[in-house]
Amino acid sequence: MSASGQSTFAGIQISPISFIDEGVDAVLDTLQQRIGINVLMVGTISWLGLKVGRRISHALEGFPDHGVAAPYAMKGGAYIRVRDSYYTRTAIRGFRSPDPELGDRDVLDMVIPAARARGMRIMPEFMEPLFKYAGHGATADVEVEGLKSCMEVDIDGQRTEEPCTNNPDYREWWHGLIAEHANEYDIDGIMWCNERNSPLDRMMQGQKPGCFCVHCTDQARARGIDVAAIRGAFAEVWRFFAAARAGTRFVDGSFVEFLRVLLRHPEILIWERFWLERSKDLDRELHAVVKAAPGDLSFGLNVWNRNHFNPVRKAQWSWAEQTAYCDWVKPITYQHQAGGIFANEMQFFARSVLSDIAATEFVPAIARILGLDEAPIDRVVQTGMDPDSYVHGQCADAVRGVEGKVPVYMGIGVDAPRTRADQAVCTPDIVRRSVLATYRAGGQGVVFSPNYAGMNLSTLDGGARALEELGFKPTRG
Repeated sequence: MSASGQSTFAGIQISPISFIDEGVDAVLDTLQQRIGINVLMVGTISWLGLKVGRRISHALEGFPDHGVAAPYAMKGGAYIRVRDSYYTRTAIRGFRSPDPELGDRDVLDMVIPAARARGMRIMPEFMEPLFKYAGHGATADVEVEGLKSCMEVDIDGQRTEEPCTNNPDYREWWHGLIAEHANEYDIDGIMWCNERNSPLDRMMQGQKPGCFCVHCTDQARARGIDVAAIRGAFAEVWRFFAAARAGTRFVDGSFVEFLRVLLRHPEILIWERFWLERSKDLDRELHAVVKAAPGDLSFGLNVWNRNHFNPVRKAQWSWAEQTAYCDWVKPITYQHQAGGIFANEMQFFARSVLSDIAATEFVPAIARILGLDEAPIDRVVQTGMDPDSYVHGQCADAVRGVEGKVPVYMGIGVDAPRTRADQAVCTPDIVRRSVLATYRAGGQGVVFSPNYAGMNLSTLDGGARALEELGFKPTRG
């Protein structure tokens, strides 16, 4: 409690392996007493090391100052018992994790009693996509019965390695996963993260657009969409993106050529809207599943940082719209890592619609449009983004955007994995200032992210100091 008598939301994302490596009681005592954590966001199903494994960047950064200092031969899957009754409407089966470290144990059964004894809340966390996610320590081989038939189909009719969220088997599987958690465990809520790329977003990244599986095309036709015309339009627009990335010099420049091809083929915007509606429908459906469960559980949105680093995504995902199907939002702001992510986003523009303009010329304009005031593009990877401008600014934007309808709990990056040796390094001071900036900007809580197993306790201590300064955690003697 603070001096004014108000409590805070002090959460942390944590994978099952930490409870195995360090013991449930030891982990919870450390998090509660040393850091001030009162909400556990447990990763219970994933094939991504960032969510359910140990530190995925150990080759570059070494191992943290707690846990087991060795790679984890993670296979991934569900780290809870799987009750078949929740999956009668899907053909997906056999997704329980085979990892021998957990064995037959259920991570929530292990953690919930100990957490309740300490007055800590439990909110399992989920992220879509679950598979083949570059930079997230994805398992190379995923053997799940029924999954292969759920894969997307690109513009050329080729199956991809990513399940289609419109596929009824895949969608019903998600319904079952959320329902099982919400109905079978003494939890306080669910945190959900949707990190899928729209067709236009994919093309800017050099990926073929989709999805044109039978389920997507049937649903589109039912809405009166001419799928043949859509496919023809995408073929032309994809040729533009492929040519731009290949270095083609257009007569009037790449941006004008992009507008020209878009005006000739506006059908792709119809498909873009269709895709976005169905993606957001999944969020709404899972929110409804949680709300139908007993116990007045909360449903929070873990919101991709690409949403504030790319004007296309920022236009797609407004805060006001998202408040209609959530109880709180958690904007992701991984400060030291953020420069690299922003630089990657700007490369998508540099290799496509702005390919004939130097990044040093166009990035300042895009940054201003996005409300960013950070280091120049040629230094932002090395400097990262400053908590007092970046975290404060993003929190203030979210608070303004949600219009008081839901609270904002900032996702504070703590040792989020680096990918380059020259990339900015997280420090206790960065974490401390990020927490303080959150509350100055009107945020009502924080979630230390992305995974306790990859964090240094010494870095988390910066967050603990901030919570002490704010009066949310007793000062240590």
